[in-house]
Amino acid sequence: MATELRYLAVEGPIGVGKSTLARALAERLGGELVLEEPHANPFLERFYREPRTAALPTQLTFLLQRSRQAQQLRQADMFAPVRVADFMLDKDRLFARLTLDDDEYSLYEQLYERLAMDAPVPDLVIYLQAGPDVLLERIARRGIACEQRIERRYLERLGDAYSRYFHFYDAGALLIINNERLDVQAREEDLQAVLEAIGRIRHGRHYLNSGQPSLFRSR
Repeated sequence: MATELRYLAVEGPIGVGKSTLARALAERLGGELVLEEPHANPFLERFYREPRTAALPTQLTFLLQRSRQAQQLRQADMFAPVRVADFMLDKDRLFARLTLDDDEYSLYEQLYERLAMDAPVPDLVIYLQAGPDVLLERIARRGIACEQRIERRYLERLGDAYSRYFHFYDAGALLIINNERLDVQAREEDLQAVLEAIGRIRHGRHYLNSGQPSLFRSR
């Protein structure tokens, strides 16, 4: 599949399949895979146990990680055919606004501005969607111990936050995929449908329905 896109980011809520799709795309496109490192955050497990008291150190640690990742992305091999990440650096602010109170968020914003993360903007963002029940089932199936504390209400709020963010997103091309029944690991036709959709995209907003992988719409 020929594409002019050099930097792709896969986004969506916890358990939606970001890493799975990013790995499949990087392998198929012969690109560089850039993965998020959530479990390198020493406060994450405590956050899932005590979200109110652990939210600030968890988020500040992620902010420092993102700053480092932004620097790595800026310095990445520009001769690589494509880079595929399973996160956007902008997601850090989305999670911060969701988990921090107003005073904590004000402190977070001051640090964010001081770090001045001049991260490259993805040529294409692939936003994966799935309902909270599907997400809970996938989280349970993958069996990461600290994630088993995640509640349905948190996933609902997270899904709403992502929906609001991408409703106004216009920094680059956007492909929105209903990922409730897509299986790019087990079904070659599903991965091929995503690759074909990517191959058609240069700008604007586009949609792919996982229930009907051949259904591709642009707006």
